[in-house]
Amino acid sequence: MTISTDDAIRFGFLVHDVSRLRRVVIDRELKPLGITRSQWLVLAFLSRRDGMTQTALAADLDLTKVAVGGLLERMEAAGLVQRRLDVSDARIRRVFLTRSGTKLVRDIRRQVEAIELEILGPNSEEELQVTVGALHRMKEVLLQKIGDGQE
Repeated sequence: MTISTDDAIRFGFLVHDVSRLRRVVIDRELKPLGITRSQWLVLAFLSRRDGMTQTALAADLDLTKVAVGGLLERMEAAGLVQRRLDVSDARIRRVFLTRSGTKLVRDIRRQVEAIELEILGPNSEEELQVTVGALHRMKEVLLQKIGDGQE
């Protein structure tokens, strides 16, 4: 199968549009919880890898260390996260969810799960599996290109 440049460009725009619109809808859903997108992304990363370094968190969020530092200061003041020095290297700061942060993650997941099911609803299980498989394979190609220095 040959994919034209026009089809590839349209596909890229479609993936971007779906991602952007999904973020807008989820932001609206989470607004009553008083949390920003940046904050819920921090919470999501920490829920999977609690105790990440600030540097790793900045890289995963594609933000500068300074931007993440400010974000974490606000989240720490709100009681959602706690920063601690690494036990083996005092230059490294690790970020942990607090009880309040963990509870908020559960609340967010409940809110987001309902909207995600609605978003995915018009698609069959088979269509979703094929789409997810294709996106995973594309991600692998992109990660390989980044790893090969072909940015």
